Amino acid sequence: MKRRNFLTAATTGLAAAVPADPPKNSLFHLLYFYMRTGSQVERTTQYLNAVWLPAARRNGLGPVGFFSPVIGERSPFILSLATYPSFASIETIHGRFAEDQEFSKGWDAYNNIADPAYVRMESTLLRAFDGMPALEVPHSDPQRAARIFELRTYESVNEKASRRKIKMFEDGEIGVFRRLAMTPVFFSQGIIGRNLPSLTYMLAFDDLAARDRLWRAFGADPEWQKLRAQPGLSDAEIVSNITNTILRPLPFSPIR
Repeated sequence: MKRRNFLTAATTGLAAAVPADPPKNSLFHLLYFYMRTGSQVERTTQYLNAVWLPAARRNGLGPVGFFSPVIGERSPFILSLATYPSFASIETIHGRFAEDQEFSKGWDAYNNIADPAYVRMESTLLRAFDGMPALEVPHSDPQRAARIFELRTYESVNEKASRRKIKMFEDGEIGVFRRLAMTPVFFSQGIIGRNLPSLTYMLAFDDLAARDRLWRAFGADPEWQKLRAQPGLSDAEIVSNITNTILRPLPFSPIR
């Protein structure tokens, strides 16, 4: 299937939910490389560092980040996070990648049919919340150790329940995260991917000890306790499943 036809097919079902004008909210592409062996991890790491990231910089794609699991299902894997300003920009930037001869050469070497560098890829497209329309890159000090990142996905029983949970975040939870210095990176609604409807967000922490301390503070926070006690806002009513992954940025990841 041609690239243009693929993008048309992938976005046709979104017409009722997405305005005709270019959206102001960023789009986030999560791409998982699931692997079986250490050599696959090494080859995929090298490809993302030496081929994909330079091409992203040449062709105006970003912010981007690359992560490996500290705690997560289906390890080993590498997660690539890419940010786009609009649906149109996805096609534009991927067109630039297709015309980038240096990238094409590296892509061809990586995609060795006789010796695959991964078992499967899994792709999810997310749209940023109105209340946090862009990814916020944590301040990076070259002298400090890399942070850890927590990626959480909340599935809901239907779209109405998912919208209610999104509103709950926008009306209060994100503010509590910020007040407690839990460092939000992005908040988003799933628009293409598995197990929809869902929302996904990412937080950054100095380390695992800081994460545990801040989540305890969040659970005891009076504002949060008041919010979750409102009728219709308990997880039992509007959330059907929560997936939680702890990630560490790869050494070359711009988001770290």
